Amino acid sequence: MAADIVNISRPLTEMARLQPDTPAIIFPQEKRSLTFRELDQESDRIATGLGRIGIGRGTRVALLVPPSPELFAVTFALFKAGAVPVFIDPGIGARNMKGCLAEVEPEAFIGIPKAHVARRLLGWGRASIRITVVVGGRSFWGGIPLDELRNPAQTASFVAAETCCDDMAAILFTSGSTGPPKGAIYSHGTFAAQVDALRELYDIRPGEIDLPTFPLFALFAPALGMTALIPQMDFTRPGSVDPRKILGPAAEYSATTMFGSPALLNRVGRFGESHSSSFPHIKRVISAGAPVPASVLKRFAALLPDDAEIFTPYGATEALPACSIGSREILAETGAMTGEGHGVCVGRPVLSISLTIIPITDSPITAWSDDLALPPLEVGEIAVRGPQVSRAYLNRPAATAMAKIPDSDGGVWHRMGDVGYLDKRGRVWFCGRKSHRVVTSGETMYTIPVEGVFNTHPAVFRTALVGVGMPGSQQPVLCVELEKKTGKPEQERIRTELLELGSRYPHTRNIRTILFHPAFPVDIRHNAKIFREKLALWAKGAGP
Repeated sequence: MAADIVNISRPLTEMARLQPDTPAIIFPQEKRSLTFRELDQESDRIATGLGRIGIGRGTRVALLVPPSPELFAVTFALFKAGAVPVFIDPGIGARNMKGCLAEVEPEAFIGIPKAHVARRLLGWGRASIRITVVVGGRSFWGGIPLDELRNPAQTASFVAAETCCDDMAAILFTSGSTGPPKGAIYSHGTFAAQVDALRELYDIRPGEIDLPTFPLFALFAPALGMTALIPQMDFTRPGSVDPRKILGPAAEYSATTMFGSPALLNRVGRFGESHSSSFPHIKRVISAGAPVPASVLKRFAALLPDDAEIFTPYGATEALPACSIGSREILAETGAMTGEGHGVCVGRPVLSISLTIIPITDSPITAWSDDLALPPLEVGEIAVRGPQVSRAYLNRPAATAMAKIPDSDGGVWHRMGDVGYLDKRGRVWFCGRKSHRVVTSGETMYTIPVEGVFNTHPAVFRTALVGVGMPGSQQPVLCVELEKKTGKPEQERIRTELLELGSRYPHTRNIRTILFHPAFPVDIRHNAKIFREKLALWAKGAGP
């Protein structure tokens, strides 16, 4: 029976045994840190206290605590207790937050005082929440302070819940960048498979120093035996980070690994280039959330040691990692092909993933068949299956039916909602979101192959293809965000050059409308995914 027990807190306890005095988390701006032993013991104490107030196995707990030692300790305490933490991006807005909490029906709410104020004023979880815990002080409306749950004299280890592979471990809400946020159900087996895949894929070893700039990725570090070095930044605005607060701690603490969104890499890379800065100890950088332009990779790679590499894994909240590729291959080959309209190469599927391209449809697929697989070079929807793929959304049967394809052996394929194709070498090429394709009277246009061509213009920061009108008769419009503000005469010159550039390729020559936008709307999680739906509405009003 013991071999069947999987609890994602176990790696922390094992690291506390193997390297007790190694820092598990460091907050350099506050000069605060916890060793693996201290984090393990602190989470034991909190788990014991949670049990006293009724938070135990299966209890759903809304967790609204910013990156801090308390976030790590409470999260691992919940895992140990067998409770189910609910992770929701605070930047999704009050209305979405209320909807997510109504959908998940948490029994408990753990948050900072500010979160409790919002909970009471806005009615978050009013129908289901019966236990409240306050982190970092007291709430005006009550709630048990976290400090009162701890027993400093506790010496006995907390016995973690004997959860199994398929037991629910957490609910992670999608960012809502391409539709309403949905709660992906993570099992303990899902988390364990992700940890194993990341360790194997990137050769991550205990004792390394990780600089994660996305809170959920920070929680992977202790499970991988790495020290999490948490920078001082607004995690909902990675594209506005102060580069010095990334470069400084990385050098001071000899960080070997870094995770950052494309927007963060762009900002830090530009600063590093102009200030002759570097990351002297970094072995690998991992960037996800949106395609990383080759120009950003080249600029950031110049800040790294010669033997370091930037990896751009492909995946989603529901399935991560699915594929991966390194900057050497991109800069040597595939990046130039992106500029010619081939899409963005996201590499080969990871060993634990099965990946297939299936026909594009906006309807559910009720059963898997191997006949769904399309041949190489044919664009379709990307579908994946593997142990790190979530099986369902919480209380969203229609969304689950749309995104999941049951297999005859009990497995589940996840439809990524992305379109792409396989090349003849088994590499996956990403062509954009399925919902963003533009269907004109004569062709179907995919965003990434189109934008890749126009993004090569030196005055262009980024572009976005949108469709105006009803699918089947849409007018393709290219929205353009420039590197710097320009006047009308300069914009007209750039427009002419872009039209000439587009005329060179069959899939871009029919674009005749180009609109300049001051700053694209982007997602709150990575500041990199473009809200094309909003741009389409803008283009409809701004077009000729």
